[in-house]
Amino acid sequence: MSETSPGASYATASYKTAGVDIEAGDRAVELMKEWVKKTQRPEVLGGLGGFAGLFDASALKRYERPLLASATDGVGTKVDVARQMGVYDTIGHDLVAMVMDDIVVCGAEPLFMTDYICVGKVHPERVAAIVKGIAEGCVLAGTALVGGETAEHPGLLGPDDFDVAGAGTGVVEADRLLGADRIRTGDAVIAMASSGLHSNGYSLVRHVVFDRAGWALDREIPEFGRTLGEELLEPTKIYSLDCLALTRTTEVHAFSHITGGGLAANLARVIPDQLHAVVDRSTWAPGAVFDVVGTAGGVERLELEKTLNMGVGMIAVVPAESVDVALTTLADRGVDAWVAGEITERGEHTTGAALVNDYATS
Repeated sequence: MSETSPGASYATASYKTAGVDIEAGDRAVELMKEWVKKTQRPEVLGGLGGFAGLFDASALKRYERPLLASATDGVGTKVDVARQMGVYDTIGHDLVAMVMDDIVVCGAEPLFMTDYICVGKVHPERVAAIVKGIAEGCVLAGTALVGGETAEHPGLLGPDDFDVAGAGTGVVEADRLLGADRIRTGDAVIAMASSGLHSNGYSLVRHVVFDRAGWALDREIPEFGRTLGEELLEPTKIYSLDCLALTRTTEVHAFSHITGGGLAANLARVIPDQLHAVVDRSTWAPGAVFDVVGTAGGVERLELEKTLNMGVGMIAVVPAESVDVALTTLADRGVDAWVAGEITERGEHTTGAALVNDYATS
């Protein structure tokens, strides 16, 4: 027998000995089925287990010129907070919000979504909890979860490590497409309150609270009235159906989803070159988490503004005459909203969005 010949003492190699447990994956699928079922729309055909999700496109015949809108995203390093907390059933809300609130910005109705969950080791109940959160988020966004993928990557990820991503599709009638070309001088800028940090800037936040402040996730923070971990895992607000309600009840010119880059940078994305958005920062007080992060890390205010949403998760730009109806509609839906600014002619040396005054502290 040569030195390279397999010996009798060597166990037979298999996918499972390599770290991939197909049976655990099958168990995870069974556990998640009940949650996926809750997201179904009449246009969805079939169920879990196929190679592709099916959506009956004949439902789009009611549109004269349907435009499909698509987006894909993840939730960034917020997943590490979920992992450390051992809480897996809220991160899916964040994923749906990141995808579907981008889609609704152009006025599109969310139709369907798929997810991708990558884990170091399949823990069926844990994967099912993640999908539960995604499904609950899809219900809040009015969209169907038509399929997804759970991938086990032993050797690349630790047994408890995971990441999530998703992609979604929506539809809007061509002549109802929202955006910069609709915005006019005198339009009002309506801000909708965020539920907290949402799912952006967590690399900065984690650096501040863990590396600089040395805090543990179970630390009680008086300003929050709960633990640090509970605050950091607060699910991202999903605005999709609220925004669609606005488009049905009054005239809307544009939306802006406030994510990475902060309020000014994201609002500037929907302001035409010749106009200027002036936002009065004294019209709202950012939540305690923003001040705590800034103070604990010695983070300059400009850096906070460039990284975090500072208490505003979505912007609607509407004609001045639409303000009252818009605010009433949002209030009826339980959305905290207010007039935060207006659209003006662009002056010399200005950019698409400007922030004036200082943030209110009380």
